[in-house]
This record gives sequence, structure tokens and C-alpha cells, in this order.
Amino acid sequence: MRAVLFVLGLFLAVCAAPPPVAEAEPQAPPVATPAERTAAELAGAMVREVPGLVAVAPQDEVEWNRQVGEQLALAGQTVDHAQLLVTVDRNPAVQEMRIVLARPDRPWRLIGAAHVSTGEPGVRGHYKTPVGVFEHNRRIIDYRAQGTYDRHHLRALGVKGMRVWDFGWHTTEDWREPDGWMRIRLEIHATDPLVLESRIGQPASKGCVHVSAALDRFLDRHGVLDAGYEAAAEIDGRYRELLMADRTPTPLAGTLMVVFDSGAGGAGARPSVLTY
Repeated sequence: MRAVLFVLGLFLAVCAAPPPVAEAEPQAPPVATPAERTAAELAGAMVREVPGLVAVAPQDEVEWNRQVGEQLALAGQTVDHAQLLVTVDRNPAVQEMRIVLARPDRPWRLIGAAHVSTGEPGVRGHYKTPVGVFEHNRRIIDYRAQGTYDRHHLRALGVKGMRVWDFGWHTTEDWREPDGWMRIRLEIHATDPLVLESRIGQPASKGCVHVSAALDRFLDRHGVLDAGYEAAAEIDGRYRELLMADRTPTPLAGTLMVVFDSGAGGAGARPSVLTY
């Protein structure tokens, strides 16, 4: 009888025990898309080629991208495919350019950030860099610096061979008159390496976006804004002559520069209208 009760008790104990928990199968890491792999390679190249990059906190990316998206919406532009955007905050306290991979269906990805100089109002012949969305397209052909000195003995476009990206004529605020507006030629270019490059990081230009020689070469070598130019170079020798012979153009190349002002609070900063 005792044996029967022992077996019965053992049976009940086994039945009452919880079922064994199956071990969770390890989850495979998400597969990186071709765009993400290319972006990672470009980010690595920027670290190697451009000294003094700006460290960006992840939470700061959210607000930056929101302001870029606001400018795109105001201009009626949509991101319908993965592409690089050159984005600039003209706020005097920021003076920064970020290259961003913008995508319609995934979070945007930062490639890298560097200090720049934008327009310095209050000086004769100097104006605020306009805010808005500016297209770099084949209707205007860029050029390269000759390395010559101006009347102030400055190489205003940098040393010979530096690329100048030309976005055409745009309206911007004229600091000399209340509610006044001025037309300027908007460009991205390097500046005098001995005198003016040290001022990058503070407003110093006449309205263009000044970049370091290293950042100029990076944008040029990788064709960050050259999506339209690469296509044009296949049929037009003028574009072939302009583009670097030893370039490694990225398949993520875009055409847009977006400028905003994080310190403007919306006052006195209206998007520029393309006037060429």
C-alpha cells in the first residue's frame, strides 16, 4: 500500500510541475541595406579625410532633422528616395554643416558634421546666408578657384583647384534696411587658408557657406551634391572637365542644400526663392 501511495504521489508531483520553458532562438541581427552600408563607408571616409569633425549627440539629431524637414516642407520638397542632403544651421552660435542620409521609409542617418562660416551681417558687402532649400543642378555649371589674390591679398575661394558649388541668385535679409531684402549669389566654397580658414565656425562670409579645404575636397571627391552632374558628364564635356578625374562618387549623391536658423525662432527668416 505504501508503494502504491508513493508512486501515486510521484505521479501527481510530475503532473503539477510546470512545463519546461523552451529556450528562445537567437534573433539574427537586422540585415543592413545597401544604402546603410554605403552610408557607413562614407561616414568612415569623412572621419579619415576631414579633421576636426563635430561630435553630435543622438538627441540633437532629432531636432536638427525636424528643422531640415520643416524647410523641405515649406519648399514643397519631398524625400522620395534615399539621398544625401547637405544641411546648414546659420545660427551664429552653431555655424555647422551636417551631411545627412535622408530616406522616406527609415530614420535619417548622420554621415558627419563640421563647422562652417555663413554670412556676417553688419559689414559692408556682407549679408545673412539665406534660409531655404537650394538645388544644385546642371543649369548652372560650377567652377574651380584660380588661387588668385583679391585686393585684400586674400585667396577668397581657397587655393587653386578648390571646387565652388554655385546655387544661383537668391534673396536674403539686408541688414542695412528694416525689412529690406538683397539678392546674392549663393555658393559653397573654401576660403583663404592662411587668414580666413581659422575663422570657420563663426559668421565671416559675404553670404556664401565657407568650408575648410578638407571638407571642400571631401564633398568634391565623393560627389555628395553631384547627382545631376554625374549624369550630365556622360553627355557634356564641360561637366567631365569640372569633376575630379580620380573621384569616387557615392551612389547616394543628392542635389539639395538645406539652410535653417535654429536661433531665429521663425522671425525675420523667410525661405529664399530660386531666381538664378
